[in-house]
Amino acid sequence: MANTDDDRRPKYQRIADSLREAIQSGEYGPGDRLPGENELMAAHGVARMTARQALSVLRDEGVAEARKGAGVFVRAFRPLRRRGIQRLSQQQWGSGRSIWSADIENRALEVDQVTVSEEAAPDRISAVLDLADDETVCVRRRRFVLEGKPVLLATSYLPTSVVAGSAITQEDTGPGGTYARLAELGYKPVHFREEIRSRMPSKDEAAQLSMSSGTPVILICRTAFADEGRPVEINEMTLDAASYILEYDFDA
Repeated sequence: MANTDDDRRPKYQRIADSLREAIQSGEYGPGDRLPGENELMAAHGVARMTARQALSVLRDEGVAEARKGAGVFVRAFRPLRRRGIQRLSQQQWGSGRSIWSADIENRALEVDQVTVSEEAAPDRISAVLDLADDETVCVRRRRFVLEGKPVLLATSYLPTSVVAGSAITQEDTGPGGTYARLAELGYKPVHFREEIRSRMPSKDEAAQLSMSSGTPVILICRTAFADEGRPVEINEMTLDAASYILEYDFDA
């Protein structure tokens, strides 16, 4: 009988697939230890390197995580479901709620490494915000940590001429966040545009997000527009791809 496509796959990939299926079926639950290299070698008749590669595939996918001296375990962290449309509605931030509350349910979120500064606008930012050559931007940088796991890095750029003297220039922007404050300043966001792409993380991004090797990041660049199409904020976000499910729910 001719070999199937599955038969032609590398042995380490077949082992990884069988372990993934066992996780999905519930044979191994969140936090459970997976078979180690020695166990996989004996069960599948493969070399140590092959067993190691199989476990590495699951770690790179974010399905499993290695614990030093203990083995490889099914990842217990539940991916964050990012509801891309509902979270940006005026009903959300206009009522004083964080846009994050649409995503996290009752899970513990911390925002750390917050810095706010006035800086010269990078060319790409100046072009989108339609700034004059000498105009500066308020830059807000922060990291989002969900249940102890860093999941996102965000950098927002807003025209200094719009936000100077407001709570947006402080670390804590208050109820409803930046968009609620923009509305108070007369620049209420009425339209958003998000561009999404993916790549491998830089060394610094991987360190800040405590990412497993081989895991990509999702890049989301959101532009907020006020009346008459005026752009008032650009938010560049870097997400740990293994920590997110991007959900978009809208009527036909």
